[in-house]
Amino acid sequence: MTDMITADLVDLELDLSAETKEAAARSLAERMAALGRVTDLEGFLADVAAREAQMPTGLDGGIGIPHCRSAHVTEPTLAFGRSARGIDFGAPDGPADLIFLIAAPAGADDAHLTILSSLARQLMDTEFTDALRGAGDAETAAALIRGDAAPGRGDAATDPQPEGAVPPAAVSETAAEGSEPAAEPFRIVAVTSCPTGIAHTYMAAEALEAAAREAGVELTVETQGSAGFTRLDPAVIAAADGVIFAHDVPVRDKPRFAGKPTVDVAVKAGVNRPAELIAEVREKAARGETTSDAPTAPVDKAGDSEDGYGTKLRKWLMSGVSYMVPFVAAGGLLIALGFAIGGWKIDKAPSVAEHFIWTDHTSWAALLFQIGGLAFAFLVPVLAGYIAYGMADRPGLVPGFVGGSVAVTINAGFLGGLAAGLIAGAVVMGIQRIRIPAVLRGIMPVVVIPLISSAVVGFLMFLVVGKPIASLQSALTDWLEGLSGANAVILGVIIGLMMCFDLGGPLNKVAYAFAVGGLAHPTDGSLKVMAAAMAAGMVPPLAMALATTVRGKLFTKAERENGKAAWFLGASFITEGAIPFAAADPLRVIPASMAGGAVTGALSMAFGCTLRAPHGGVFVVPLIGRPLLYLVAIAAGVCVTTAVVVLLKGARKTTPAAADDATADDATATAKDDAGQVPAGAAL
Repeated sequence: MTDMITADLVDLELDLSAETKEAAARSLAERMAALGRVTDLEGFLADVAAREAQMPTGLDGGIGIPHCRSAHVTEPTLAFGRSARGIDFGAPDGPADLIFLIAAPAGADDAHLTILSSLARQLMDTEFTDALRGAGDAETAAALIRGDAAPGRGDAATDPQPEGAVPPAAVSETAAEGSEPAAEPFRIVAVTSCPTGIAHTYMAAEALEAAAREAGVELTVETQGSAGFTRLDPAVIAAADGVIFAHDVPVRDKPRFAGKPTVDVAVKAGVNRPAELIAEVREKAARGETTSDAPTAPVDKAGDSEDGYGTKLRKWLMSGVSYMVPFVAAGGLLIALGFAIGGWKIDKAPSVAEHFIWTDHTSWAALLFQIGGLAFAFLVPVLAGYIAYGMADRPGLVPGFVGGSVAVTINAGFLGGLAAGLIAGAVVMGIQRIRIPAVLRGIMPVVVIPLISSAVVGFLMFLVVGKPIASLQSALTDWLEGLSGANAVILGVIIGLMMCFDLGGPLNKVAYAFAVGGLAHPTDGSLKVMAAAMAAGMVPPLAMALATTVRGKLFTKAERENGKAAWFLGASFITEGAIPFAAADPLRVIPASMAGGAVTGALSMAFGCTLRAPHGGVFVVPLIGRPLLYLVAIAAGVCVTTAVVVLLKGARKTTPAAADDATADDATATAKDDAGQVPAGAAL
């Protein structure tokens, strides 16, 4: 760990520069950036914030461990800060006074990640954390963390024992002298994992091991972390009396643990209440509760058990959309290229498998179009399959894909795919709740569940819900086809607001999914909706780029640098390019973005612009109907957002640039004072 942390990465007075977890992360990250360990400060902080949004990183005992993997990190780095007041990182027992910012590159090697993981285990040692609280200078703190200095542990052989305490050796001797043989210990196997696999994975393992020792339980942990993992010996699993899963990502090879009493919780529960988990699994074993061979733990699926139904539904739908988008992008762009090269009648070309002329550009256009058509044909089945997967894990895939294919067959379209996925997931979850005789458990996941669930979903989609949904899809298509005037403008406003509200988040994805869903059976109305969605999504990053150009003093130096990249991101229809600005100043940036997006969406619909490509930004302008008016609509929205954000930021009493200058002036004056020079402006 010698090169991971130095005295320059330690701040023992963090509370002087930070009162919130965001400010603390920024202060420590700035130290990393100053040493060249972080190349893009705002991008890295956005990655830290995204990890923090998944689950608070505060731990009992006054510890905060914000951490992430990021493409903006050049080498594994650790920064440490100590706050006398404490900073709230969401721990149950209150603010954290020891803050560790862990930065790992997106492709960090196993050796570095193993070192970071060992630090996570050290944080569970109170002697280690007490030593850090008492460190008098940055170099001492860095040496403690690196392991160059011992935290001051006493020698177990010479430490004074409390009055009446029995030394460990005496306990062993007493047990050995007893006439009754020692009882067989209760055996537990555990799996711990978290999204980044750096900190919580190993802290949960350490906490469970410590609690097991206190409870007299034999516990073996499999840490599925970033440095890979070694599977538990099958004999150890077979001999176990119970299983604990403390995880925030799916447990790999989970069927290995089937048929045993199981406690399934989020990884933070493994850190905060390990003794309770051990007691709970022992109680389940006493009652004879076991899991089936096809476990469906809530954390394995897109939706924790503690989430409300609305949150679960959103996660299930986003699971399907996230897997669908690559098919949309690849298939849609190939179809668009086919039209661009071969003209609008390329869809009438014969199959290239039967008729292909190597020197004819029309044949190449037909090839692109037909490949894209095949990729696009997976859109609805993939959507349905992975919605069901989000609900019921792998057993949901087969009935989900079957239901999605039925939706395509009966022309139920995008809405049919949504319904098929939800139905398939619900059917599988229902089957899994049925108690199955042990002799049948082996064939459940590969035969029984796929067979029964596919038959039920197919029946429901063909004969019960499919036709009404197909009628609704047809009505929606007709409505889009007939959109004109005020109705079209209102829809454009709504799409623009949704695209710009969370800048690539769930609401943005809902609007985008609605737009691309219409491309499966393109009509003039659905092509207008696609155009409005892409135009509105380009506005926020382009507007932030323009604002940093025309009124740079309203933005920090880092934001001005991000503004340069935002030009390309916005032009490429990557709405997420505005996230660093929104994260730093959401109350000004998000309303401004929504205002511009609404204007652009409304104008695009009013102008009757159309788009056959689901992505591409300005690079697919040749595929846009009425391209000049389309660019006018985008420019209008960009100007509106720029004007609003400049107005809102200009109303502040102190601008970021002025604050930066003041800080620089103070530093310069201090340096001159230290050198014995007279500060500029002082009376002679």
